[in-house]
Amino acid sequence: MPDLTSTTTSPEPLTRRGFLTAAGSCAAHLAAIAAVLPPATSARLWRRTEHRVVSAEPFARLEEIGDGVWALISTPLGGDRTTLCNGGIIAGRTGVVAVEGFFQRAGAEWLATQARALTGRWPTQVVLTHFHADHVAGVGGYLATEEVTLRATHTTAERALETQPPDPERAAALRDTELLGADRETVVDLGDRRIRIVPRHGHTDSDVTLELLDRPIVFCGDLVWNAMFPNFVNASPAALSASVRAIPRATGMLYVPGHGPMAGGADLDRYIAMLDEVERAARSAYASGRPFAEAGAEFKLPAVLGEWATFSPQFLPRAFEAWYRDFRRSQSPGRDA
Repeated sequence: MPDLTSTTTSPEPLTRRGFLTAAGSCAAHLAAIAAVLPPATSARLWRRTEHRVVSAEPFARLEEIGDGVWALISTPLGGDRTTLCNGGIIAGRTGVVAVEGFFQRAGAEWLATQARALTGRWPTQVVLTHFHADHVAGVGGYLATEEVTLRATHTTAERALETQPPDPERAAALRDTELLGADRETVVDLGDRRIRIVPRHGHTDSDVTLELLDRPIVFCGDLVWNAMFPNFVNASPAALSASVRAIPRATGMLYVPGHGPMAGGADLDRYIAMLDEVERAARSAYASGRPFAEAGAEFKLPAVLGEWATFSPQFLPRAFEAWYRDFRRSQSPGRDA
């Protein structure tokens, strides 16, 4: 086993400009949670994992979840936003796939360095699951020393170019992205392993999941969150619910969520139940004519669903607002409410 001694990097500061740039994605959402989350609750959210941790830093840990597969579990609520989102490494005989570009270059570079330590190779490909800043802003960290193929949907590449701060290296990589099909699966062949990249929609209009064909493992992007209430800022909740239900299910399945600890089948069931409960409440409020802000602010998740980080007063009203948009669209097809 290679030497995986911790190599702490200094986190880049989150400036006001950087925060506002990220505010439309999940970075501000997580920062709001971190600002008010009690330390004991934060510790419970990132409970001790059952998987072998091969490396850890204040901002993330790397868990071995299968032969040649590692999940990066971001731990940002302490304030270090080097990675912010989850991601990982998938290694095969002919290449190594890194999942996500993370929030800062140092996050991508750290994962790439870990890939080299674990597999002997720098990532040959990087897959972005959607365009939010916490998943793409640091992708330049992969490009410092090696040639890497970047894969994303057209919408992800285009929106990332539009919304992120200037970075010539990242911009050049995004313009040279190998585009994933928006309405068809893409299969990545790593010689002894294949990965199915499946276009799905709901968290944004450009989501993809990565599903291993030889292991019961799915990298879900932000379609799935575990123990943290999801960001609905660009969401279409009906599509989100359908996409989550379409993710493969099997005994022993492991899910790498976009945020939060590793998930299994029971965690995915709880997430779906939570989404259903929000839909039920939003549908009832919409039918009665209540403003989404009022209904969302008063809504409480049932205790039976367990603990979810929902500590900002804006999170639930934002979810209700997204459902109201869906309801209006369903009543007036072809119109963007």
